[in-house]
Parts: sequence; structure tokens; C-alpha cells
Amino acid sequence: MKFGVAVLLLFAFGASACSKSEQSTLDRVRSTKVLRVGTDATYPPFESIDPTTRDAVGFDIDLMRALARHTGAEAEFLIVPFDGIIAGLKTGKYDAIISAMTITPERAEQVLFTTPYSSAGQSIAVRADEAEVTDLAGLSGRKIGVQLGTTGEMEARKVAGAEVVSFDAIGNAFRDLENGNVAAVIADTPTARIFQREHRSIKLVGQALTHEEYGIAIRLEDASLKAALDRGIDALRTGGELGRLEIQWGFADAK
Repeated sequence: MKFGVAVLLLFAFGASACSKSEQSTLDRVRSTKVLRVGTDATYPPFESIDPTTRDAVGFDIDLMRALARHTGAEAEFLIVPFDGIIAGLKTGKYDAIISAMTITPERAEQVLFTTPYSSAGQSIAVRADEAEVTDLAGLSGRKIGVQLGTTGEMEARKVAGAEVVSFDAIGNAFRDLENGNVAAVIADTPTARIFQREHRSIKLVGQALTHEEYGIAIRLEDASLKAALDRGIDALRTGGELGRLEIQWGFADAK
């Protein structure tokens, strides 16, 4: 009889431990009311640091706050370099990534992506007095500034004979462009337009190089969190809030 009770108790304990260990990320987010989000806050208007408050601000930040509320939680942002942002997600440092991340087949092998929440492409920025560079082919043999680990870097590496200079932050690439250290910068169109508006010494040339869709990245095993975020994106789009954020952050004329 004692043996039977012991077995039952052991079974019950094992089942409880197993249940606890198998708690989904979505369940934990809902129970703790905190959704941990990784972002590289160096890429306006998607995400950057407000110099006064030192808080993360931008289109992606506002969108993620709204999506977190749809899951019954608040978004907690962790600022991390873009080049290692997927590795941090996979090791559990945060639950999701929102960081102007283009959905690509290579990334989709490592993470789950939500339904796309916005789209844009890569553009070429040069100095305003540049007369020779009008398209990607014109960058052959020249230095191109990009942000490390981005699709802009991928596009730059397609240019025959070009020297690709990769920066941790896109602002540093544009600073080198202004100073004449690189001939061009390749970056997401909304980001390139922000720097063009703020720095009259910069202009955009040619057509968008790509058409890309942005998604929120989560771990491969977190299908329930993906489904919840997908529902939130659909609700924000249907309710018009997504469109209002695009207008607020200057995306409406950037597509």
C-alpha cells in the first residue's frame, strides 16, 4: 500500500514538474503580464533612443506596446546589437524581436515570423553634390556604408568591386557619408528618408532596390505566441491603428 502511494505521489510530482516546465511562452507572458522584446534602437523611425528621456521610441516600439496589450501584458524592451539579436532570442534573453527585421528565408530557418506588419525596400543615399552615382551599378569600385547584419549589407555585397563598410549603428554610416568616408549608404527607405530630411547634404538616388516585408521574430517553438501576435496585428490593421502609426512615423509616403 505504501509502495502504491509512493508511486502515485512520484507520478503526481513528475506530472506537476513536467507541466511547469512545459508552460508556453504565451502562458508565462500572460501570467507575468510582461512581454520581453529585443530591439536595436539605432534605426529611426523604427526604433531609436529619445535623447531626453533615454526611452526607446519609434514605429516598432509603439506597435509592440499595442500588441503586448492585446496579449494582456506590457512590453519590456531590451536594447541589443542587431548583429546578435537572433542569437539572444534563441537563448531566451527575450520573447520576441521587433527591429525593422525583414522576413527572409535564411532567418525563417532560425525563427518564426509573424504575419508582416509593414513593408518597404532598400534605398541608396549619397551626398547631395554627387553627380555620378545614380543607381546600384554606379557604386562599383566605391565604398558603401551599411549596418552590420542587415539586408542593406546583403545588397551592398552584390556590387562588383565595391568595398562594404559595416557599422554597428546606421547613424554612423550616414555620418561617414557626410564626411566623405563612404560614397553611399544603403538602408531601409524610411530610415534613409529620415536622414535625408534631417541632413540636406544627403539625397536619395534611383529606385528602391528591393521590396521587403517586416515581421516580429519569435522562437520556433512559440507557435501560440505567434498566433496571438498575428491576431493583434490583424486587429490593429482592421481598427486603423496600424495605419495611424504609419502616418505618425512618416511611413505613409514611404511605400
